[in-house]
Amino acid sequence: MLRIILLVATSLAAFSSVAAAQGTPQERSACRSDVRRLCAKAGEDQFEVLSCLQTHRTRLSKGCKEVLASHGQLGT
Repeated sequence: MLRIILLVATSLAAFSSVAAAQGTPQERSACRSDVRRLCAKAGEDQFEVLSCLQTHRTRLSKGCKEVLASHGQLGT
């Protein structure tokens, strides 16, 4: 029983992380051109795209930087 509870809790946590990484339609729109320009090779994986955007943070558009910063994803 404990194993099932842990599995469900882990699954929910993973799902929440993926949903948060996807952002709102407005947030995705703010970064869409940056993703196409800088991160085309990242594919569909949201975590790879986020990592790519963080890697290229100095080259991001103002709008995309604001979105990432508002979620604490734009490290120094």
